[in-house]
Amino acid sequence: MRLKLVITLAAAGLLATGCGGGKSDSSDADAKASAPAKVTMTQRLTDPGSSPDLEPSPSPADSAPFNEQVAYELQKRTLKMAHAPGKTTGECPKGLSSKEGTKATCTTTYEGLKVQWKVTVGDKAAWSFSGDYVTFDATPSTGIITRDGVARVLFGNFSPEYVLCNNIPKAILAPLNVASKYSCEPVYKGDKPHGYGTPVRATEDGPRSY
Repeated sequence: MRLKLVITLAAAGLLATGCGGGKSDSSDADAKASAPAKVTMTQRLTDPGSSPDLEPSPSPADSAPFNEQVAYELQKRTLKMAHAPGKTTGECPKGLSSKEGTKATCTTTYEGLKVQWKVTVGDKAAWSFSGDYVTFDATPSTGIITRDGVARVLFGNFSPEYVLCNNIPKAILAPLNVASKYSCEPVYKGDKPHGYGTPVRATEDGPRSY
């Protein structure tokens, strides 16, 4: 019988810093320092259309060992981070046990870009009467930014006429939840670009630029 997997998303902690009161000239200087700078954005993105099917292929057989099942689920997570179709591979250690508390490092690739995952196997899902659902935590070592993923998010959320960016590659690794060196500006029909972009960042749910 094939075990069914339930992924528990690992929480990513962000350091929040606050600013206390101070002299007005210092506050003005801080505001100027944090104001967005103009960025040369010559890369024009067009609407890539609706979200495609991001299911890896082929899927493992019902009789596949546990390590192959986990690797497949992590490929799905990798495609979700990219938010764009692409070739993926996945590998977990052979003989990986489904016993609670088991830890392992698995590896996935997206268009040749490598992501390592720290995996911890959990207990059987409490709501599973059959007992064939296994939970596990999986934390990626890095995120992925894709040009099509950024375009799909911006067109899907803002419906601009086009989007200007500063030469985002087709796909690149990037730290999770951190502003990257890439920025984009949605441009609406009848408007002219202002030259002030919003930084793009990688998240486990796909690229973000808002």
